[in-house]
Amino acid sequence: MVQTLQNFINGEFVTPTGTTLLDIVNPVNGEVVAKSPVSAEADVDAAMEAARDAFKEWKHTTPGQRQLMLLKLADAIEANSDELVEAQHRNTGQVRSLIASEEVAAGADQLRFFAGAARIMEGKSAGEYFAGHTSYVRREPIGVVAQVAPWNYPFLMAIWKIGPALAAGNTVVLKPSDTTPESTLVLAKLSKDILPAGVLNVVLGTGETGALMVDHKIPGLVSITGSVRAGVAVASGAAKGLKRAHLELGGKAPAIVFKDADIKKSASAIAEFAFFNAGQDCTAITRVLVEDSVHDDVVAALVEHTKTLHTGSQNDEDNYYGPLNNVNHFNAVTSVVDHLPAHCRIETGGHRAGEKGFFFEPTIITGARQDDDVVQKETFGPVITVQKFSSENEAVELANGVEYALASSVWTTDHGTAMRMSRDLDFGAVWINTHILLTAEMPHGGFKQSGYGKDLSMYGVEDYTRIKHVMSALDA
Repeated sequence: MVQTLQNFINGEFVTPTGTTLLDIVNPVNGEVVAKSPVSAEADVDAAMEAARDAFKEWKHTTPGQRQLMLLKLADAIEANSDELVEAQHRNTGQVRSLIASEEVAAGADQLRFFAGAARIMEGKSAGEYFAGHTSYVRREPIGVVAQVAPWNYPFLMAIWKIGPALAAGNTVVLKPSDTTPESTLVLAKLSKDILPAGVLNVVLGTGETGALMVDHKIPGLVSITGSVRAGVAVASGAAKGLKRAHLELGGKAPAIVFKDADIKKSASAIAEFAFFNAGQDCTAITRVLVEDSVHDDVVAALVEHTKTLHTGSQNDEDNYYGPLNNVNHFNAVTSVVDHLPAHCRIETGGHRAGEKGFFFEPTIITGARQDDDVVQKETFGPVITVQKFSSENEAVELANGVEYALASSVWTTDHGTAMRMSRDLDFGAVWINTHILLTAEMPHGGFKQSGYGKDLSMYGVEDYTRIKHVMSALDA
C-alpha cells in the first residue's frame, strides 16, 4: 500500500487540511512510491504559529545548549543513515552509496560545523566611541525563517537550510521539493526527541505552498535554493513584506583548460565533475573552454573518459549517476539536445539510457556558439559544451559572458595564470585544478542571476542574524 505523507508541525506529524495529493514517483522505474499532500493556507498558518511560539524560548537558549542539540541530531543522522538513504533513493533514484557518503555523512559533518559555529558568533568589541558612553554590538536571531529546498540534493540542502538558521537561534518552517520530500520527513522524525516542539517544522506542497510561506506575515527571512524563476518570485514576495531574502539559484559553470594543463588528467576530472548526479547540480561543469591548440585533444580525452561513466541500469551500483529527477525534467533536457543548432555536433551521448526510468546518457557537444541557448541557459542535466579560446582575455570574456555567476574552475600548471583567472572570473567560487568540492568552513554562493547570500561557513550563519547597537551612558 502506498503511504500518504504528513506535515511535521509543533513536534508532531499531522494530516494537512489541503485535500490535493501528489504522486511521488521513483524516477528509476516510474512507479508511484508515496502520496504527498499539498498544504493549504491553514497548514502554513499552523506551522508559522508553532515556529513563532517556539521562538519565544528558543531565542533564549545559550549557544552551548543549541550546540548540544545539533550535535545529538548529527549523531542521530549517522545512526539512521540506512533509513535516510532508502527514503531519498525512492524519490531521486540516486546511487545509494553516494547518498550515504555525499549527503548523509556530509550532512552530519556540516551540521556539526554549524553546532560549533553557534558558539563563536562575533560582534564589534565594546568601546567608548562617543564620549561618556559605551557601545557594543549584539548579533541576534531574526526570528522565524521560511525555507524552500530543492530536489537535486534533498537531504543535504535541508541541512544547509536548517543548520545555520537553528545555530543562530531562529526557528524554521521548511518546505522540501514536491518530488523529493521523504528524507526531509525522516530528518524531522529524528529531531522529534532532540529539538523542542515547533523549532523545526516541515510543510509539504507545491510552489503555491511556498508562495504562501513567503507571503506570510510571520517570517523575517525567506530562503530558497532553486531556479532563477523561483528565486525572482521569492525575492518579489519577500519585498512586499520587507522581509530579507537568501537566494541560491542556478549556475552555468565553466571549466577553463589551458594548453599547459595535464590534458588526460584534467579531462577525466572534468567529465566526472560535470556528470556527477546527472549534472543536476548548480555548480556542475556545463561549459568547457579550451585553448585552441589543445581543443581536439581535450575533446578526445573527454569523450574517452565519458564513455566509462555508465548510467541507465536498474541496479544503481552499476551506475556512475542515476536518473533525472522527474519526467518533466527528462523531457526538458531531451528537448535541449533534440533542438540544437545545425552547427553543433554531439560527440557522445545525446539520448535516453536504458529501457526504464528517466536516465539520460552523458552528452558532449562541440561547435556551440556563445549566444546559443545550450551555452546561455541552464540545462541542469548531463550535458556539456566545449568551446575554443585563443587568449586569456578571450577565456575570461567567454566564461563571464552568461547571466549566471555561481562557480567556475581553471585548469593550468602556471601559478600566475591561475591567480589572474581567479581574480578576473566573476563567480562566487573559483576552483583551481579541481571543481565542485565543498567544505563546511568555506562559503558557497554566487553573484548575478545565481542569487545572493552564502551557504556554509560563518558567512552563512551570519546571514541568519541581525545586528543591534547598544549604547549605555557611563554616568547614569
